[in-house]
Amino acid sequence: MLLVVVFFVASRKVDRTYDVQIASATVPTDAASIARGKHYVEAIGVCQVCHGQDLAGPVVDDCKDEPCTGFSNDPIFGKLKPNNLTSGLGGIGSVFTDANYVRAIQHGIGRDNKSLLVMPSEQYNRISDEDLGALIAYLKTVGPVDNELGESNLGPLGRVIAVIAGGLLPASQIEHSAARAPSPIVGVSAEYGGYLAEICTVCHGDQLSGSKVPGNERVDAPNITPAGALGDWTKSQFINTIRSGITPQGDLLDPRCMPWNRFTLMTEDELDAIWLYIQSLPAG
Repeated sequence: MLLVVVFFVASRKVDRTYDVQIASATVPTDAASIARGKHYVEAIGVCQVCHGQDLAGPVVDDCKDEPCTGFSNDPIFGKLKPNNLTSGLGGIGSVFTDANYVRAIQHGIGRDNKSLLVMPSEQYNRISDEDLGALIAYLKTVGPVDNELGESNLGPLGRVIAVIAGGLLPASQIEHSAARAPSPIVGVSAEYGGYLAEICTVCHGDQLSGSKVPGNERVDAPNITPAGALGDWTKSQFINTIRSGITPQGDLLDPRCMPWNRFTLMTEDELDAIWLYIQSLPAG
């Protein structure tokens, strides 16, 4: 009986629709803004971790032998397939309006007004208006790639887990009516480093004090506050680790869990700012 009640509650949560008034986005068309959007997608938002190198979603056959982040094809848990973001067959690029992009990226809501599945919109909700516009501008320029993945859905187990693990349904975790935070001042500062490091909280937790890696609960993302794994690292060692994927101890980071191969595209100033932010955190 209890399982029936939990499943009923879970189904209501999964099938809930959201009537959200979103702020309009100014989407530029100039080359500099599009380049900024590309940099955000590839280096800061690391969208390719889930959506693939060409942003067309995972190649399903490849996921049989090597785990693909955000991918699941289990009839009990559900089918999770990150969207094809291009305008090719199966892609959303040919049908998404600017408002659709804003609703999906910042609010975790799809065109059907239901929550997207396993989309880090709680973190992307904090993207500045300028970066959001640039990001959308870039996505609209990405070349078409045909990759028809079908719809994602949660099976019985996935629906039950959704009651406990809010991250499966990002729209349920966001205060949609909250006022937009002012855009950060770009520069080598702890404040801007905190803005850039927002995506890091997906794995390392809100205060970067450690958590489980989403989608791979067997892997712990370490505490990277001054009291944690980076406690005795120098800034040079931190940057070298991001650039090479090799820690000062000689360990090679697995890019499937820690996407250093994406973060390495950040500029020196951006990594300096993140280092300042990490050093400013309370010991976790």
